[in-house]
Amino acid sequence: MISDQERYSRQLLFAPIGKSGQEKLRTSRVGVVGLGALGSVLANHMVRAGVGFVRLIDRDFVEPSNLQRQMLYDERDAAESLPKAAAAAAHLRAFNSRVEVEPVVADLTWRNAEDLLRDVDLILDGTDNFEIRYLLNDVAVKHDIPWIYGGAVSARGVVLPILPGGGPCLRCLFPETPAPGDAPTCDTVGVIGPVVDVVASLQAAEALKWLVGDRDHLRRRMIHLDLWTNQWSEIDVSGARRRDCPTCGLRQFDSLAPRERETVSLCGRQTVQVTLNAKLDLDVLERRLTPLGRVRRNPFLLRAEIEGNRLTLFPDGRVLVQGTDDAAAARSICARFIGI
Repeated sequence: MISDQERYSRQLLFAPIGKSGQEKLRTSRVGVVGLGALGSVLANHMVRAGVGFVRLIDRDFVEPSNLQRQMLYDERDAAESLPKAAAAAAHLRAFNSRVEVEPVVADLTWRNAEDLLRDVDLILDGTDNFEIRYLLNDVAVKHDIPWIYGGAVSARGVVLPILPGGGPCLRCLFPETPAPGDAPTCDTVGVIGPVVDVVASLQAAEALKWLVGDRDHLRRRMIHLDLWTNQWSEIDVSGARRRDCPTCGLRQFDSLAPRERETVSLCGRQTVQVTLNAKLDLDVLERRLTPLGRVRRNPFLLRAEIEGNRLTLFPDGRVLVQGTDDAAAARSICARFIGI
């Protein structure tokens, strides 16, 4: 058995962590939501750093297209279509058997979010859509838990710690979710691996600062970067908190409110209907999806066949995902190609 002194020797030499900080990491609990590209790096850093408990939450399975940027997985994981949370846990335990890694193969919704996240000290955002980020934001604000927002698409990235104690929450900065189809996704514009590593590593550094108690050096600005065009900017959001913010101002927690019929499996049709909370601009979606596969359009709907997925989209916000009766899988497909 490798001793902690030997395993963490270089981290112990780093003065801001040292022996006392390492002990704080050992007794810390972190939730990583989303085990794709960002989540792979985040979970890797947390487990290798010696965070005592790491909960991994993801609804998806490993696919061959993941391997270019999702560093925790290999070809066998993809060939066996293993759940990402389970595959990640297996690899992480091989790196550090002293850390308790808990995989949760589930779609994070209002039904389970509080149960899965209210007992952690920090939430790390490895997700790819604002619907789940609003859910994370609600749980974090309601239960006074810090969380670290991160996003990466194409060669661009964004990072912001969202901390208890007076600063803005995500809803202060983004009062409304981007309309479905407006925000680019990795499945519509692609993504390069290096930007994933940079964004997630910035998130992980802030996580370590928080967990060891170094509040003075926590980042208080939102970072925007583009690795391809060599752009980097920081935005001071310290004064952006809104008194009328539904989440941290009015404490309404809309994303945690019970919702009925978000997804409906259409009996006998191998089809799931996903109802979004916004109207769909079929003109925008037609332009975005046409380069990716076969798209057909009439005045009433848009049909798209992309990478074996068949979707029918309606202007009122309904999406029929054909070929599955799994609600979580249907929501995942919508997140990939529509950006919900």
